[in-house]
Amino acid sequence: MSHHEDKNPQTSVYLRVPAPEGRSGHGVDGDTTASFSAEFGAALAAIDAGVTSEETEAIAALPAGSALLIVRRGPNAGARFLLDADVTTVGRHPDADIFLDDVTVSRRHAEFVRHEGTLEIRDLNSLNGTYYDGKRIDAAVLVDGGEVQVGKFRLTYYPSRLDVIKADALKSDAIRSDASNPSDA
Repeated sequence: MSHHEDKNPQTSVYLRVPAPEGRSGHGVDGDTTASFSAEFGAALAAIDAGVTSEETEAIAALPAGSALLIVRRGPNAGARFLLDADVTTVGRHPDADIFLDDVTVSRRHAEFVRHEGTLEIRDLNSLNGTYYDGKRIDAAVLVDGGEVQVGKFRLTYYPSRLDVIKADALKSDAIRSDASNPSDA
């Protein structure tokens, strides 16, 4: 890498940002440019690799604060589940928010819990366990493109792109702030 290359290259994308309710015409709506890190671009490319155009549209349409689970393996591969509540239950019980009808799934297997702007999966002492990215867990914070396994079902997690953009912007701001304020250590 030459000394002129940026170690954290940015990609610019033009976005149409809708005005918040009751704020039209106050300088917050219209076209805007957002810059994203190369890491964010790579994450989007990796996600796009296994996603159909219909799924991409569904993910892009998610409102802030919501997410989508897509079944990749299991009896109902291709099924999609919206995560937009503070708590979403998963299990073989007919009253579960996400009903997975297979003997490998406990009646009350797991739950998705919104916690301080993130979504967490929690196992509810299920017989076969809950796995996240191949590891058995009691609880785990979900990240974009992460794989949740409940019984024989494998589901991929996709948060709202608005939330991903916001998280990337906050991370970039924190990095810039750290770089401009070196510690005395």
